[in-house]
Amino acid sequence: MSEKNQPRAMLLAGLAVFLWSTVATAFKLSLALLTPLQLLAWASLFSMLFLMAVVSWQKQWGALFTFFREQPAYAVLLGVINPAVYYLVLFRAYDLLPAQQAQTINYTWALTLSLLAVPFLKQSLRPRDMIALAGGYFGALIIATRGNLLALDFDSIEGVLLAMLSTLFWAMYWILNTRATAPATASLLACFMVGTPLVWALMVWQGELHLPEPKALAGAVYVGLFEMGVTFMLWLGAMRSAVHVSRVSNLIFLSPFLSLVFIRYFLNEPIAPATFIGLAMIICAVIYQQRGGSDETPEAAAEAQNQR
Repeated sequence: MSEKNQPRAMLLAGLAVFLWSTVATAFKLSLALLTPLQLLAWASLFSMLFLMAVVSWQKQWGALFTFFREQPAYAVLLGVINPAVYYLVLFRAYDLLPAQQAQTINYTWALTLSLLAVPFLKQSLRPRDMIALAGGYFGALIIATRGNLLALDFDSIEGVLLAMLSTLFWAMYWILNTRATAPATASLLACFMVGTPLVWALMVWQGELHLPEPKALAGAVYVGLFEMGVTFMLWLGAMRSAVHVSRVSNLIFLSPFLSLVFIRYFLNEPIAPATFIGLAMIICAVIYQQRGGSDETPEAAAEAQNQR
């Protein structure tokens, strides 16, 4: 068990938040050179290789193989969802939408979690949950329409629907992941060992198997490491080192706002006022819901919030 050290926890969490804040920009830059399927295939490969190194260092291969032996269907299901389906849907949404819209709409996954807790965990929706859901999704609608609510003028209705669908898969993954018996890193590697070959097989089937140019490959490496790999380890380390977990976990709310800075200056994408308004509504809705203090809050909510 790691020694508690709050300054270390804040440093690790700050690094994780900073890196996560860059990935929306990295998605768009990489998708200018790769298709969503190609980006996912290469990024998941590099992430899997990184996680293999970590599992070797932590001597968790035994736990990983035990997970496959005791919960094979479960491991396959988790791997199909993440990385295969979730990131394919998310990257397609980024391909169709401005980065500011895709990343802020995707942030509503924390609210989607409470909806999925009803059928998956047999939870009931509290009045607080209903208010948060209404406020959060209204914020998403403001972002998607750039504030033009009456006209319902979307940049891409398909992109908006895919961005919303991605929140469903991400929330589903974290609810199901709470039942995995393997340690966190081993469980994540198991998912990539299932999902990555599936994505590569699909890429071959679609005729998209090509060696990317160095710039595109560098983008895939960045996405694979800093969206799917290194940041996971940094955040996990922060949670284990934290004396006051809430102070660390609250740093995650800085990520979408910092991300807008990178989007503005690296993608030259003007940030619409509606994006700030909608994002503020989503953040307030998430905070309002999570500060409810109810015992009915799903276990997955705490763990999933600690991963994103």
